[in-house]
Amino acid sequence: MALAQTMPGFLGVETAREQVGITVSFWRDEASIGHWREQARHVQAQRLGREKWYQSYQIHIARVERYHEHP
Repeated sequence: MALAQTMPGFLGVETAREQVGITVSFWRDEASIGHWREQARHVQAQRLGREKWYQSYQIHIARVERYHEHP
């Protein structure tokens, strides 16, 4: 996450890794997502994840049109 936070266009992250193994990152636009996807250390971390920890995984790219949070 520390690396992602340094990238232009990074908006934030939500995670439930302990419960269900999911992390969602939020980006300003598709160009920002593309820069993150091609960032060398991120590419290396993805490769390591595929080789050591994950048999399979999914990536979803979606646009959030509206968000509401209620206490």
